[in-house]
Amino acid sequence: MHIPFSSSPRTSLGIEWELELVDLQTRQLRGASTEILEEFAAKVGDEDAEKAKHELFESTIEVITGVCGTVPEALADLNGTVDVLRGLAERRGIGLMCSGTHPISEYNTQEISTNDRYFRLVDQMQWLAHRLLIFGVHVHVGVRSQEKAFPIVNALTAYIPHFLALSASSPFWLGRDTGLASSRSKVFESLPTAGLPQQLADWRQFERFMETLITSGTIETIREVWWDIRPHPNFGTVELRICDGLPTLHEVGAVAALAQCLVDRMNTQLDRGYTLPVPRRWVVQENKWRAARYGLDAEILVDDRGTTRAVRDEVTDVVDDLLPVARRLGCATELTSIQDILSVGASYDRQRAAARRADGDLSHVVDTLLREMNIGRPASDS
Repeated sequence: MHIPFSSSPRTSLGIEWELELVDLQTRQLRGASTEILEEFAAKVGDEDAEKAKHELFESTIEVITGVCGTVPEALADLNGTVDVLRGLAERRGIGLMCSGTHPISEYNTQEISTNDRYFRLVDQMQWLAHRLLIFGVHVHVGVRSQEKAFPIVNALTAYIPHFLALSASSPFWLGRDTGLASSRSKVFESLPTAGLPQQLADWRQFERFMETLITSGTIETIREVWWDIRPHPNFGTVELRICDGLPTLHEVGAVAALAQCLVDRMNTQLDRGYTLPVPRRWVVQENKWRAARYGLDAEILVDDRGTTRAVRDEVTDVVDDLLPVARRLGCATELTSIQDILSVGASYDRQRAAARRADGDLSHVVDTLLREMNIGRPASDS
């Protein structure tokens, strides 16, 4: 099986942001994506209509950038689309927000979007698909050749706990505190082709693996492989899918800058003949669990001998190390804004603080998320 890869000549960037449609009276999710997207398409025209799309449930809209060169360009692209959607939603008594899970809505009340692909998914996965009332941020970063794709995917798995701890925003599930920073990551990895990527040596091995999955009927297309980090052949990118939904544009910019800088540095290292390190899979698996459970308070493994270090310290060191790359790429401001997340807390922390202030009333958590989305920045006193 031949899978062509559309190589990116530079470290281009694309972002996908999954937004929740929230009834401003009940604070529950409300299925209204079809009518909003129809009006959106009529308002912005055919060229920009693809910047907002359906997701599995009618209560979700995915906002998508074009191919961007810099993080500020991508954020401006997202912001322009969200501004239009916000106006269309508010006229219907709906607010926009983003978090890994909705604090109180239940998946069995949600309407599936009218799409044959989604109907097939639900028919095949049954309960697993019905539970996918989860929301994420996906970052695509351009890779210059298919030969680089899997060395970069493998090396990036070492940073899964960094991305997950920074973005963790799903402490609540079906109205209860799960005790996890990211319940979304555990819900999503229950799908048979989701979770940690397979450690494949090269593109040819990837082609053989995809051929086996398709021939056996495990998947119909490679789009049904939902790894935490995966190559996207059509776009010529590596796609990081590990992040929980981020409530603010400020946080989206932070993780996008981290992703672009890491991939750009790895691209350069490969050009110079370096061999990128491949962490042991059990270390990656353990670190993902620790980040999902403890978020920014996790102690993660930094080698295969059991040495641990605070993920906060690891994130701080990575940011400092990447600053020269960020300055060259024009995203130093966004990369250093990771410090804001470390200071005020990731979203899971802020949500729990909002719940405590409201004596456990999770509708107040929804109000906090709506407010943060509108102001565009995390707020410690939301």
